[in-house]
Amino acid sequence: MKQSKRRRLEATGWKFGSAKEFLNLTDEDVEYIELHLSLAALLKKRRESLGYTQTDVADLIGSSQSRVAKMEAGDPSVSVDLLIRSLLALGVKRKQVGRAIGAAISP
Repeated sequence: MKQSKRRRLEATGWKFGSAKEFLNLTDEDVEYIELHLSLAALLKKRRESLGYTQTDVADLIGSSQSRVAKMEAGDPSVSVDLLIRSLLALGVKRKQVGRAIGAAISP
C-alpha cells in the first residue's frame, strides 16, 4: 500500500497491524497455528501425491470426508494429534513430520 494512502486512512481512524496484534495472540499461539498449517499442507500434499481422494483418506483413518477436508484446511477443531496420525497412516515417516514441524517454527 502506498504511504500516502496509508496516511490518509490513518488520519480517518483506520489502524494497521498484524493478525497477531488484532487477535492479541502470543508468540506461542502464532507458532502453534503455523505448525498446524504446516502439517495440514503436508497431509494434502501427501494425499495428492498418492492419488487419493479425501474419501479414500477418510476410509483409511476411519473418519469422514468432511473431516479430512477440515484437516487439510487447517481447521482449528482438528487436533495436531489427528493430523500426525493421519500422516503416519499415509506412510509419511517421522522424519518428514519433524521437517514439517521444523519448517513451521523456523525464523
